[in-house]
Amino acid sequence: MKQDSETVTTKTQTVLPTGILAGIAATLLTLGANAQPSLAFVLYAASSLPIFIAGLGWGNRAAIVGIVTAAILGAVLMHSVYFALTTAIFTLIPAGWLSHLANLARPASELGGPDNLMAWYPISDILLHLCALVTVAMIALGVAVDYGPELMDRVIEAIMASMRTQEPAAIPDPAGVERIKELFLLAVPLVQGGMWVLLLFAAFYIAVRIVSRSGRALRPREDMPSALRMNRHAIFIFLAGILLMFVGGIPAMIGATICGTFGAGFLMAGFASIHFRSQGKDWRVPVLILCYLSSMLTLPAIGILILGLVDTRRTIALTPLKTPANPNANPNENNN
Repeated sequence: MKQDSETVTTKTQTVLPTGILAGIAATLLTLGANAQPSLAFVLYAASSLPIFIAGLGWGNRAAIVGIVTAAILGAVLMHSVYFALTTAIFTLIPAGWLSHLANLARPASELGGPDNLMAWYPISDILLHLCALVTVAMIALGVAVDYGPELMDRVIEAIMASMRTQEPAAIPDPAGVERIKELFLLAVPLVQGGMWVLLLFAAFYIAVRIVSRSGRALRPREDMPSALRMNRHAIFIFLAGILLMFVGGIPAMIGATICGTFGAGFLMAGFASIHFRSQGKDWRVPVLILCYLSSMLTLPAIGILILGLVDTRRTIALTPLKTPANPNANPNENNN
């Protein structure tokens, strides 16, 4: 009993400072995003990296401490509770939740597998959760800022006023301006939602590599080209988003958000499929370079997205079942 008490005390002494340091690092990155508007999008996403590292390496409690610390520091330093809540909802809480999912595991025998192996939560389901979380966060932000035609009218009019002073000949006619407003109304949530999914998953992937190298990883590092796919149920959500875009009004904006977030998931799955299919091939490097460069154009990007739609599956990582040091401990407890 004394040994168990010492172990718990040691874990607490490690988890608490780790979580606090993660929260401080996340806050500094967020403040850097405010100071550098040109890098704001990247730095805001990077603020999730410390929370990912804390959660993946030290467990749920470290991630929670980091989120709470960052939220308190953000509210105090920026004198804004709204700023702290926005940062937490968009970046920190998704990072904490995804690290929690990544650490989930259970005996493979419960899934019909061998008795001596542990099955980990699939990457495809983690990506599905990420897309859903970003979708909900984007919709919540849209409600908070009253995003809609009126807001877009003011934004486009401000852009047109600036263009009139610089390039008067480049101003489109009134009908063209209306088409631009309609396009931007759906393009903004679609692009922002997709970019946010890409950046948060990139932070998750970097955190996995860092924690794996440090030897603190609770979850084994997987081969992303073979593991990174979307859950097949995400196809129906993506199709629902496409249909909503044709409805118009608020449903169309929600549909655009869904298409952006889940489309980014399928786009990453498509790239992963290309990486997997090209392994060991002589033409691998030039084809990958061509795919990445061409994905900046619409049609090639849609082609890669379709590849992700076609290749949907759930790959479950299996590792040997660990025997707990304490015979009375639960072997399925993988979170701190």
